[in-house]
Amino acid sequence: MEVPYHPPVKRSVEIAGHKTSISLEPLFWDMLRQTAEREGLPINALVARIDAERLGADRPPGLAGAIRLWLVAQSEPTRSISAPTPESFSSNRS
Repeated sequence: MEVPYHPPVKRSVEIAGHKTSISLEPLFWDMLRQTAEREGLPINALVARIDAERLGADRPPGLAGAIRLWLVAQSEPTRSISAPTPESFSSNRS
């Protein structure tokens, strides 16, 4: 499988009437667009929904990170994704 390495691309979106820009890799922009199309939503509406969900988290990530995490969670519906544990951030990773 070829991995599409590419630096993030910045695009403008509007959330609740406020314009902001988000930097995502093209792969994630493609996944976001495909998901929005599948759900019959404009990209701005899907981003606003993800934004609202992330703000409800105990420790909300940044918006770009939340979008990436949300998209990965959506692409693996059978996988149970839970909050990271302190051990997840250990510097003794192999």
